[in-house]
Amino acid sequence: MYQETISTQPVIETERFVLRPLRRSDAGLIEMYSGDKRVAEGTRAIPHPLPPGTAENFITRAQADDRVEDVWAIDGSRHGMGELLGVVSLTRLDDDQSEIGYWVGPGFWNTGLASEAVAAIIEANPHKSRTLFAEVFQDNPGSARVLTNSGFEYLGDAESWSLARGRHVPTWTYLRKM
Repeated sequence: MYQETISTQPVIETERFVLRPLRRSDAGLIEMYSGDKRVAEGTRAIPHPLPPGTAENFITRAQADDRVEDVWAIDGSRHGMGELLGVVSLTRLDDDQSEIGYWVGPGFWNTGLASEAVAAIIEANPHKSRTLFAEVFQDNPGSARVLTNSGFEYLGDAESWSLARGRHVPTWTYLRKM
């Protein structure tokens, strides 16, 4: 699979927060939220328990000049909320396509933050993608609703490895034409 290097990452503003590039000072909150077993088990790549240095390494990769993934902090500090409520990411795939991923801290579940972040990424379309892909674990219907409410269409069932669970987990795969 061809992956192009990303050189710039825009700041994207919404009604309740700003999507901004990660910074070193985000490490503590990333560690706190992603160290929560419920968050880790909702992702493919976050291990549980979280090894020391994982958050710092994640930030280093997100800031690298040769990265293939943009990662934004969901930063609500301008609106009286925390500096990091979760993250949303876009990984550049081949043929003008990207894959979107996201998680929010458990204290912010069912507040619409993930939906607002995904909608902001779609509207900004920072990779100029013609198609976005996403997948969610089938035991996370709330995350599936985030996608369908944002115009993603169900493609089919699959499975992906979950590092935190240590096994393959059934997924639903989605696509959104831009």
